[in-house]
Amino acid sequence: MTTEDKRPGGGRRAMAGGQPGSSNFAGNLPVRHRTARAWQLVFLGSTIVGIVVLTALLFNVLNGAFGLAAVEAKVDPATLAVRGAPIEEQSKEQLVQVLRDNLKPAVFERLAAEKPLERRSRREIYNLVVERIVEPTVLQTWPLFDSLLHRQEIAAEIAQEHPGARAQFLSWIDARFLITPQSSQPERAGVRTAILGSLWTIAITVLVAFPVGVGAAVYLEEYARDTWLTRLIRTNINNLAGVPSIIYGMLGLAVFVRTLERLTSGNLFGLADPTTANGRTILSAGLTLALLILPVIIINGREALRAVPRSLREAGLALGATRWQTVWAHVLPSALPGILTGTILAMSRAIGETAPLVVIGASTFINKDPSGPFSKFTTLPIQIYQWTSRPQAEFRNIAAAAIIVLMVLLLALNASAILLRNRYSRRL
Repeated sequence: MTTEDKRPGGGRRAMAGGQPGSSNFAGNLPVRHRTARAWQLVFLGSTIVGIVVLTALLFNVLNGAFGLAAVEAKVDPATLAVRGAPIEEQSKEQLVQVLRDNLKPAVFERLAAEKPLERRSRREIYNLVVERIVEPTVLQTWPLFDSLLHRQEIAAEIAQEHPGARAQFLSWIDARFLITPQSSQPERAGVRTAILGSLWTIAITVLVAFPVGVGAAVYLEEYARDTWLTRLIRTNINNLAGVPSIIYGMLGLAVFVRTLERLTSGNLFGLADPTTANGRTILSAGLTLALLILPVIIINGREALRAVPRSLREAGLALGATRWQTVWAHVLPSALPGILTGTILAMSRAIGETAPLVVIGASTFINKDPSGPFSKFTTLPIQIYQWTSRPQAEFRNIAAAAIIVLMVLLLALNASAILLRNRYSRRL
């Protein structure tokens, strides 16, 4: 079956198998179906591999965040019973009296000076009794999988290896873990300071990167002429999206920590903390991560703007609107869901970064909450890195618990951004 090519100089050209019903088309159909099924199996296999890997990751994290432990107390909690009531059932006033009777007067006064006992909740007083008097120590831990399947063997091992200890099922992630700062003892360590540091850092990152990235995308897509300089800038932005994150850390160290030290330390505004006068602050971290995600936001912003139909722009201009009025009132609202999607992806990358923060000087051990952009800081990824590098097995357990906290925080921030994106999508 042939057809005539109407292009200049085309002559007559045969279209072999190009029309349904031809012999070549019917002969190639089984081959095409086999190829389609083969690719379908490849895609299905890729999906299964991804699900298996993700499941293994989640299982490994949960396996370390829960499980049996051999716990030995310095003071038997039974000896602290008041009128037959164990410390778990005692009132706040009784727990305060237990503290007064068992702590040295100087220690008791220091605790009261840090925060008056009248302003502390019963739960806080109970935690003080456990930490300061009972002082439980974890001698050995077992993962969740072994704890469920070999509970009797573990109990026998504890009785033989640690006669003074008792088997206790521990959840390393709980309310105390979320509201307690870091400690050198894994039983008392928490992630409050790291959570606050992550929230401060990601807030500065988004506040800086989002308007700058969207503005750059609008200019490159709507205003910039197609010149060699514009093409060079676009190519470099695409390349910057693939630069290793530690390079951005070195850039942040050179620019924000050293060159702009008076700004990032707060000396310029008279707000410097004496311990952070060197510029290794939350502001430096946020600006560094803003540079890291800026290319991603620009690229996604340009793609979202390019997806807006050209006819929308032409209609606005035809009605007498200026280019800026058209972009502001019609193009940007239509592209905003795509822009927010790119911002969500960029934010997810920033909140999990460790290398650039290590380079600019994030603290690996800090128990003081950040009070502003000029404070010393740590973040959840830094905290996890520090705990996994410790030799004690218990620190790996609280590292697994911190990973769960990081994942929940990331999902919460992403869910908030997705709800915001969907809200704007419904308005269109």
